[in-house]
Amino acid sequence: MKIIKFGGSSVANPDTIRKVFSIIENKLKKQEIAIVFSAFGGVTESLLTIARLAREGDQAYRDLLQSLEEKHLDMVRQLIAVHNQSTVMTFVKVRFNELEDLFHGIFLIKENSARTLDYVVSFGERLSAFILAEALTAKGIKTQFLDTREVIRTNDRFGQARVDFEVTNALIKAYFSKHDGIKVITGFIASTAKGETTTLGRSGSDYTAAIFAGALGADDLEIWTDVSGVLTSDPKLVYTAFTIPQLSYNEAMELSHFGAKVIFPATMQPAMKKTIPIYIKNTFEPENPGTLINGEVTNGALIKGISSMSNISIVTVQGASLLDGSAGSRVFKALAEAKVNIVLISQASSEHSICLAIKTNEAYLAKEAVEKEFFYEIKSGEMDEVVLLHGLATIAVVGENMKQNPGASGRMFRALGRNNINVAAIAQGSSELNISAVIPQADLQKALNALHEAFFLSENKVLHVFLVGTGLIGQALIKMIAIQQQKLRSESELDIQIHGMANSRFMAFHEDGFDLKTPHQLSESDDKMDLEKFIKTMEEMNFSNSVFVDCTASQEVADAYSRVLGAKVAIVTPNKKANSGSMEQYKSLKKLAKKRGVKFLYETNVAAGLPVINTLQDLMLSGDKVIRIEAVLSGSMNFIFSELEKGDPFSEVVRSAKEKGFTEPDPRDDLSGMDVARKILILGREAEQTLEFEDITIQSMVPEDCQDAASVEEFFEKLKAHDEDFANLLNEADQKGEKLRFMATLENGKAKVGLNSLPNAHPFSSLSGSDNMILLTTERYLDRPMIIRGPGAGADVTAAGVFADVIRIGNYTRE
Repeated sequence: MKIIKFGGSSVANPDTIRKVFSIIENKLKKQEIAIVFSAFGGVTESLLTIARLAREGDQAYRDLLQSLEEKHLDMVRQLIAVHNQSTVMTFVKVRFNELEDLFHGIFLIKENSARTLDYVVSFGERLSAFILAEALTAKGIKTQFLDTREVIRTNDRFGQARVDFEVTNALIKAYFSKHDGIKVITGFIASTAKGETTTLGRSGSDYTAAIFAGALGADDLEIWTDVSGVLTSDPKLVYTAFTIPQLSYNEAMELSHFGAKVIFPATMQPAMKKTIPIYIKNTFEPENPGTLINGEVTNGALIKGISSMSNISIVTVQGASLLDGSAGSRVFKALAEAKVNIVLISQASSEHSICLAIKTNEAYLAKEAVEKEFFYEIKSGEMDEVVLLHGLATIAVVGENMKQNPGASGRMFRALGRNNINVAAIAQGSSELNISAVIPQADLQKALNALHEAFFLSENKVLHVFLVGTGLIGQALIKMIAIQQQKLRSESELDIQIHGMANSRFMAFHEDGFDLKTPHQLSESDDKMDLEKFIKTMEEMNFSNSVFVDCTASQEVADAYSRVLGAKVAIVTPNKKANSGSMEQYKSLKKLAKKRGVKFLYETNVAAGLPVINTLQDLMLSGDKVIRIEAVLSGSMNFIFSELEKGDPFSEVVRSAKEKGFTEPDPRDDLSGMDVARKILILGREAEQTLEFEDITIQSMVPEDCQDAASVEEFFEKLKAHDEDFANLLNEADQKGEKLRFMATLENGKAKVGLNSLPNAHPFSSLSGSDNMILLTTERYLDRPMIIRGPGAGADVTAAGVFADVIRIGNYTRE
């Protein structure tokens, strides 16, 4: 004998019901079955809504009732041939006539007792099971409709009645022995010894199926729903959650207590007592094996799942009176009498305080109950007033293998700590089956993802990237990540996913990460770019190990760095605006990143992808001291002055540099020297020198009469008049055996930027094209400065440097 139960989502409409019938027909080929049905999808909620409207005196209940009747009649029409419909149609209309009278009575007396509501909602299962039984009969399957009020006996605790198993089991066995055919059973409902209709509470239809399985000693129990078993975590919050193949009864009980919604503790009790296996299956993927729940403890994963509960508050009871051995029992007695359910208990060994996690909607009731119990102790000062802390959630890692394998708690709290998630309370039973913690509600999704990665995806560290700026550098970065994504996963155990991207006009997000093989192209179909909304969405997605990548030159984006770091999100950027602002802002960002425990990386602020800033930071960290920095830091300027040596006019060389993409759209931005000044400013600060932008002496290469040109083309026209001046500078350098290089120098706390004539033997004289070169003279590199040389401009090399910083973030966050 197999007991099969189908939930409301499985019987929501004729199409899903046909899938159910197909499953039933396949089962019948193998063994004897009995079937438990919930009400059709949404019907129970509709009945409760109609009852509420009737109680409130709202005539709209009549229209809703008529719609509900039509829904059931339409089910009959679509599932049963016309010549077989009359009996079923009559049954449905009689039931709705009864409902009409019932709701009219509620409408008149304006009262809805728990007893009345139990009777109201019972119609859902009675209608669905009868219709489905007749539909199966019409398909040639002999069925027997069973209204469980005939066989399940309960007390009169309406809304959540308790089952009298001795009487119920006897009635079920007697019924099955007297009736042939496939039993089609109403879920959720029962009756008292007086014949009053009751319901079995949350997940009552699952419970009904388990009651029958236990009474009949079934071989197994199958719960068919709309998910493929019990998942490792809530898939709405953890997108990488996957089906758990097997759970012990204890593991399933723990997960369900802390919020797993697929199975509930009451469901398992009757089956658990008889060690009947429970299968959780997906109606819409019947071939999926789902989850098996039985009495076995399997080896393998350290934990089986991560569960959570939202809307939790902590009630803190503390004071000297708690040292009295009876005080603790008084706390729990007071809460029990107030019917407050305790989710978690945490008590220090000093016994001076007790922390109780409860549902927020019961918080003030709990506070009132405890303060009433300890009224005199609080009044005399022996006890503090009860303190409430709201806005919390609980998380729990569950698994029987934690008993034999130390380190689960260390891994759990290390993952939370690395993601800057504060823990308000902790609890673990001596069975070592469950480790629970109370955390801020705002950090719940981040915590679940961090724990899921730590326990289930520890081989791959996942970085969640939010990219602003999809121009040349941004596009090159996306392409690089796409090419290297699989290699990083397999060889470096690093998975980089881009969840958000934006340019100056549009923005888009993808919870599971964009498919980088066919990169998303931002367009009119996406949301309009709004930096505030972009950051807010990133915060709301609340991934662990998030990285904000800024590939713009925008001051607005740079001004948002404090907000991003404050949200515990790392930053990687080639944008120089933040670090070349005020010294106060520079220090503030670094301090904030350290305080929030996230990285702020900007290697590409200077010399594109060359390892300049990291090298300088390492030197300073190891105790070295910078004496002098000399640097060619503009690829565009180096290209211009090295190409000038070929004899072309200065204006034409600058135009050529613009056409090749070496300069900004307006070359004056490069020729002004401002960009180089920002770079030497950043290097100076990394060398632990206090510098402001105003402290830098800058020699601009833009002739005075060209500065105010109305357009770029006008600028080039005016620049031609100065070709001879630059040719003379070049000739003077040639006559001295020197070369012109636009460079920056930092020494004795002073920085200057300008055009220098250098001997041919100078390292900078060998530079060509868009190469950069940095000479670091330090106490350790005194006689022979450290030289760093390479391409200092171009989207690809800059993107490569950004990519390296992103990977570095992954290495920092690794367990």
